[in-house]
Amino acid sequence: MKLILFLFVILIFASFACQPDRPSETHTEEPFEVRLINLNPGHFHAGLIHLHTYPQVDPSVHVYAPEGAELNAYLAMVERFNTRADNPTNWNPVVYTGDDYLDRMLEEKPGNVMVVAGNNARKIEYIKNAIDNGIHVLSDKPMIITPNQFPVLKEALETADTQGLVVNDMMTERHEITSILQKELSQIPELFGELLPGSASEPAIVKESVHFFYKTVAGAPLVRPAWFFDVNQQGESIVDVSTHLVDLIMWQGFPEDPIDYRNPEDGVEVVNARVWETDLTRSQFERITNTPEFPDYLMESVRDDSIFTVTANGEFIFKVRDVYANVSVLWGYTNPDGGDTHYSIMRGSKANLIIRQDIEQNFVATLYAEPSGDTGDEEFESALLAAIDQLRGRFPGLSAEMSEFGWKVAIPGEFVETHEEHFTRVTQRYLEALVNGSLPEWERTNLLTKYFITTQAYELSR
Repeated sequence: MKLILFLFVILIFASFACQPDRPSETHTEEPFEVRLINLNPGHFHAGLIHLHTYPQVDPSVHVYAPEGAELNAYLAMVERFNTRADNPTNWNPVVYTGDDYLDRMLEEKPGNVMVVAGNNARKIEYIKNAIDNGIHVLSDKPMIITPNQFPVLKEALETADTQGLVVNDMMTERHEITSILQKELSQIPELFGELLPGSASEPAIVKESVHFFYKTVAGAPLVRPAWFFDVNQQGESIVDVSTHLVDLIMWQGFPEDPIDYRNPEDGVEVVNARVWETDLTRSQFERITNTPEFPDYLMESVRDDSIFTVTANGEFIFKVRDVYANVSVLWGYTNPDGGDTHYSIMRGSKANLIIRQDIEQNFVATLYAEPSGDTGDEEFESALLAAIDQLRGRFPGLSAEMSEFGWKVAIPGEFVETHEEHFTRVTQRYLEALVNGSLPEWERTNLLTKYFITTQAYELSR
């Protein structure tokens, strides 16, 4: 009876994951079902899953890592969450430090879910070892960064399926409200029509993401480790940030539909790809990393002893079921006018749905709709307002208004969350999958297809 009651509580909690309310900071009186292991937390994403606590997760999180600035930054972030004035958390990091951190974690195995976000060079090794030892995995993206790692990921996921383990990556952008509404509006044929196939010169879906090395996260300047700039450890952007964009394209264009790269009918193909560099001065590098000198492993990319060149930019076009999509990721030093920028368009036979996030939008993602094809202005306005009304049941207060960029979807503030808060949503969804025993079939299939696309793009860019 207690087990049934516990599962009922968990399912009720999981149902809140799609709601705009923040998660509760209280725990149930039942025994904790999820015990976290955070392995070598070298990226700030490792700390962001602790932004809130979760009823079924033990607040004691076991951390295995080498000593150093990255571990200290992770622990400092957790401490900030624990000591904030508003809704403080109660995480209790239990830390082991040593070069044998991976072996010690596998020997002690104090938890049943491993979180991994950090240096990507060994990430697939961590993932495979966890799976081979019966541990569920929640991984930051990317899970792999080179084509030769793809077969290892494929084998690891097959092993996870055999053992009934839940393995997934942190696709935070699915929880961004403009992306959600872009997807929802594209599923209303009276407004959007049908997704156009597009072409290599004018893809049906375009997603461009511009990032900056120096910025503020969770209220503090972000200090990146020096290895972040080593493409052999972090990976190039064409296999890193692009993971999000490929995921969004499949999630929006073919919602809850499994896309298998091995299935000829799904027609998964990378058409073309290219990469290019960003230059950083020594002083810029120091400001980003707090490291005054370039490490030896970066010196082959340093010219005149002062300019470091990193392959930070990538672009590729791929096809799924004859629909062309464009992915573009760019990195600069910093943005004096604001933060990261984003552009996305879905082209339909009746309307285009566009997300703009630039200086004109105060660097806030904003969704617009415009007529396409033979759709007249009055017909489009009527269809848009009807579509907005249709969505208002799930998104109370949603509206549309004319702006200098055309029709803008006005989104109530309660649905707008920060990038940091998206990690809470990802974690909630992952916990729901643990209750269900597996990811949805479309998500399990698309996980592997996504990395097939990014690694094929990497190979083609050569």
